[in-house]
Amino acid sequence: MDIFNLFANLEDNTELHLSRLLILLGVFAGKEGEENIEGLTKLAKLDFLLRYPVYLERALEERGQNPSKVNVEDFERYSVESSMTRFRYGPWDFRYRKFLNLMVGKGLVTVGIKGRTIMIGLTENGRSIFSHLASQEEFQSLYQRAKLLKIHLDFTATNLMKYIYKTFPEIGNLKLGEEIE
Repeated sequence: MDIFNLFANLEDNTELHLSRLLILLGVFAGKEGEENIEGLTKLAKLDFLLRYPVYLERALEERGQNPSKVNVEDFERYSVESSMTRFRYGPWDFRYRKFLNLMVGKGLVTVGIKGRTIMIGLTENGRSIFSHLASQEEFQSLYQRAKLLKIHLDFTATNLMKYIYKTFPEIGNLKLGEEIE
């Protein structure tokens, strides 16, 4: 299998996306029923920074933090997957509703409404799987990066969106489907 097909298969691997989102939710959620991620927008923007660690590096640097904490590997920095495509709402994936529905169907997350905001939290089963994933070596970089997000970039959805567009102005100037360098 060539490198292009390998990355294409990774991009289509729903379980990998669900695992990454569970790690993100596990770091941001408190005990069941206590703390949730407020809104799909916040989840998507946090996931953007988790999924593309080169941008997380830049975000930390802009906040006066040491970007080397992100520990970006060469394959992450220079692979074809490190480039992003502008989707309808920025560089984040359009499949979040699908991913959330799958996690709800598997009994991993709870989704509720508070006013006009979707509240996303983990179930006990979701917490158990999060704990397992967070303990696995292959997920350590995602887990550590999610903790950096919680410490340094736990803003409201609106403030996180403003921060991302201010820090990465190139994102807002692209046409749909255009690759972000």
